[in-house]
Amino acid sequence: MTVTRDAGAALEAFAGRFVDAWVELHGSLPEAEHDPGWPSPCEQGEPDWHGFIRWRPVPQTAALDWSGLETALEAPVHPALKAYYGRFWSGHLRARHAEGGLDLIQLWSPADFDRLVENLLGHALAKRRARLPLTLFFACTEDPELILSLRNDDGGVVLERPARAPVRTIAPDLATFLEQLEPDAGAGDA
Repeated sequence: MTVTRDAGAALEAFAGRFVDAWVELHGSLPEAEHDPGWPSPCEQGEPDWHGFIRWRPVPQTAALDWSGLETALEAPVHPALKAYYGRFWSGHLRARHAEGGLDLIQLWSPADFDRLVENLLGHALAKRRARLPLTLFFACTEDPELILSLRNDDGGVVLERPARAPVRTIAPDLATFLEQLEPDAGAGDA
């Protein structure tokens, strides 16, 4: 596995651009529907009268434990993906790329990490059953049948359908891909 560039730093730079664009367009931080049973360190203040809470990406203070997933995969998780998911507690970050719109999947809370690991494992097992190289997803696209994933062997970013071979390579590494994104503050909730 190779790591050519810091995906965590590239995500941090993009997240800053996203929040700035959101505040400029909406005059406040991004918001999400508040669920008192699903709290997040990224929540800011109290829910409004509509039941929405403002949020902003906040740094994680402890390293995530990937050992269970790595044991199940019988392979280490690519360091760029660990850096990506290990940077913030945050709502999903909307973006635009030359390929179209997407949502960068982010971890809302430590409990969300457990759910992510289960989903990554399911994705990996489907790839294994199809006898395809291991990829691990990090974003959803506008097309509900396509996702963006990281090739676990070399860190390349690919567009793919779950449990199928990649459609095409989008970027040589995650940091390069993140640097190609433009924030999409849109008119809806983040």
